[in-house]
Amino acid sequence: MTKKDFSAASFFKYLFLIIVAFISVFPFVWMILGMTNTPIDITSGKIKLGSNIVINFSNLFSTANGYNFGQAIFNSALIAVITTFLALLFSSMSGYGFEIYRSKNKDIIFDILLLSMMVPFAAQMIPLYRMFSQLNGTVLGIDNFLVVILPGVSTAFLIFFFRQSVKSFPKDLVEAARLDGLGEAAIFFRIYLPTAKNTYAAAAIITFMSSWNNYLWPLVALQSPDKRTVPLILSAMGASYTPDYGMIMAGLVIATLPTAIVFFVLQKQFVQGMLGSVKS
Repeated sequence: MTKKDFSAASFFKYLFLIIVAFISVFPFVWMILGMTNTPIDITSGKIKLGSNIVINFSNLFSTANGYNFGQAIFNSALIAVITTFLALLFSSMSGYGFEIYRSKNKDIIFDILLLSMMVPFAAQMIPLYRMFSQLNGTVLGIDNFLVVILPGVSTAFLIFFFRQSVKSFPKDLVEAARLDGLGEAAIFFRIYLPTAKNTYAAAAIITFMSSWNNYLWPLVALQSPDKRTVPLILSAMGASYTPDYGMIMAGLVIATLPTAIVFFVLQKQFVQGMLGSVKS
């Protein structure tokens, strides 16, 4: 150890980092401890392990409370997985097309697409609702999962993200593949896609987390109780006349696990994918 290791600047730097880390982690620790306590213990500020965890989870998955949390998990998982798969497919194809193919008005269209990112989703909800409500009675009508999935299938951010990734893709490979007789679809799926695994991993994390935690549009579009998602159920639990905070904490822990697992499994690819797109 040198004197530099014990300097005042280093001390305050690490002290600041410890405080920030504690502030960031504390809500999660309190949430985990809360799922083991009774509602009275949680509201009184008790911060230690309790013995009510079995009762909280039993109440959470009980169908007698009218929430049907198990069905909500299935609904959220179904929407998030399908949205992620379709978003990666269509957005990557769009980003690839914008970068690989030459067109006179390509950049103008792309700039208009980027401008759409400035429009808040709250301003889009009414037009979306009116459009889908005119298709009631079909699979694209209000109160269907496709209504929630389709707006997230292709976003301006993901198209921009994949286009930046394609900028670093060797264009000579495309020309060589064309000379060998490969079709455009084969070039995309057999040559480009395997080289962009990190980009796909980063995009998958972003899309899955966004879809899993989506609250506003499902609240408007899904009206049947059996089609509600996890955020809608947790919101309903908290808005009840006498909230069971132990049950809510248990639900929050379960709601956090899928996104945390996806991130920790793909975190290395996420960092490499983000850096690759930024460098491009």
